[in-house]
Amino acid sequence: MKASGESDESGLALIDYPSRFPLKVLGHHTHEFESIVLELVRARCPQAEHIEVRRRNSRGGKYQALTLTFTVYSQQQLEEIYQDLYDCEHVVMSL
Repeated sequence: MKASGESDESGLALIDYPSRFPLKVLGHHTHEFESIVLELVRARCPQAEHIEVRRRNSRGGKYQALTLTFTVYSQQQLEEIYQDLYDCEHVVMSL
């Protein structure tokens, strides 16, 4: 029996699929950071998917934050994208 407030579902299970999803990714500001992140996300998206990208550099310029907005079609797709980003040495954090 689950305690009050506990659930088997993650927050990702609460999303209505398909849905436009804003994914935030933070990493060291290098020339290749954005292209590496986009390549990882595109590998899990349909070829024709349009990915909107917004960039923001940290005050000191050491880090870059990307917000990628795209259509996500399933919880599994989103979990795979998060895992790919987690495994990438260029990514500091993703939300």
